[in-house]
Amino acid sequence: MAANKNKSDKFGFVYSTNPDFNFADNDAEVTTLAPAAQKLRIQLETKHRGGKAATIIFGFVGTVADLETLGKQLKTHCGTGGSAKDGEIIIQGDQREKVLAWLLQKGYTQTKKAGG
Repeated sequence: MAANKNKSDKFGFVYSTNPDFNFADNDAEVTTLAPAAQKLRIQLETKHRGGKAATIIFGFVGTVADLETLGKQLKTHCGTGGSAKDGEIIIQGDQREKVLAWLLQKGYTQTKKAGG
């Protein structure tokens, strides 16, 4: 039983009939783009939030740690709560103008408001 554990991977695959099969390493390191190269989009969303508005920032390319750091800085600037998960930063309330101004000031020049 211990021999099979060494051959399995994190996806639960234990055996393949393909002689050329190789487990692809999906943990490739993602590098964070420079602020000027980030194409961030800001939109207001009320769905699935009990009618409450939330500002969503999406399009960030980089590591999870950098996403969380940016999210924390935005939450601090806006003075509200929120989270950073699944490649998005969620800020409570309609903070689109504050977020856009802060991002442009910090060098995220390709940031735009999206949606309605």
